Amino acid sequence: MKGRLYRPFFVMWEFEIGYVGLFLSAFFAATILPVASEAFLIGMLAYHYDPLVCLLVASSGNTLGAILNYYIGYLAKPIWLKKIHVSLEQIEQWKDRVHKYGVWLALFSWLPLIGDLIGVVLGFFRAPKVLTFVFFAIGKILRYAIVILLYFLF
Repeated sequence: MKGRLYRPFFVMWEFEIGYVGLFLSAFFAATILPVASEAFLIGMLAYHYDPLVCLLVASSGNTLGAILNYYIGYLAKPIWLKKIHVSLEQIEQWKDRVHKYGVWLALFSWLPLIGDLIGVVLGFFRAPKVLTFVFFAIGKILRYAIVILLYFLF
């Protein structure tokens, strides 16, 4: 009898830890760390985790990782770019592009390799925070929704 009382608690605990792992893998995947959050997500779906909860958890973790990238760029100093031999003209060209395309670039922050840099660049050139974060979230939700949809289709 005593073992039966504790068993559901541990089963539920293991289940919830899966969501924590998904959140962390999605968060770190949005940074420069090479983490395959999609593989983690597919594994969770294979173990019958709730797809909607997985979508929300992965998207929120990945969005917060993109916001971290934004603030890393926000804290950066233009002088640092000069140290890696980036000219003032190049900086001005990038600044013009960011101001021209603005927050729309945040939709592409889910892309491998360049997505991380997009968040940093948007922060560096002080793109509007709230709108940028909303577009980060939209891009991340679409990314994981497509992964989940493809998992169930194939």
